[in-house]
Parts: sequence; C-alpha cells; structure tokens
Amino acid sequence: MGLVVSNKMDKTVVVQVERKFIHPKFKKVVKSTRKFSAHDEKNECCPGDFVSIRETRPLSKTKRWRLVEIIKKGEEADKAS
Repeated sequence: MGLVVSNKMDKTVVVQVERKFIHPKFKKVVKSTRKFSAHDEKNECCPGDFVSIRETRPLSKTKRWRLVEIIKKGEEADKAS
C-alpha cells in the first residue's frame, strides 16, 4: 500500500511506499521510501490517493506492479472535481 505521487503517464501511476524498521545498530525506528510504477487501466488515480498494489508480470521496462484498489481518495482529487 502506498501514496500516488504522479499520474502524468498514460495508464501508469507512480506509487511511493513507505516502510518503517528498527536500525540494527542504532536501535532507532527508520523510515525508508521506495517508488513503484504501477499499471492503472482506467486512469482513475490522482496524486494524493492511497492505493493498494500487487506484483504482476512485466508490463513494460519499469512496470511490474498493478493497481488493486483505491483505499482512500486524496484531497487534491476532490479539488479537481
């Protein structure tokens, strides 16, 4: 699950996934983020949406993930409507 950062490509969204883990040496909670290109067949996502993605077969050079569902619509999507 992650936050949609960009939807400027056709049928593709960039999803930023954040994870928290305890650093092995310093024993502090560390945040780490990673971006995934995910396939959005209906072009229904907007930046700010919280979505669920799953792994799939390679769809292009960078797309290996597919949009499963939009969990929560973002505030930017409401302003555009």
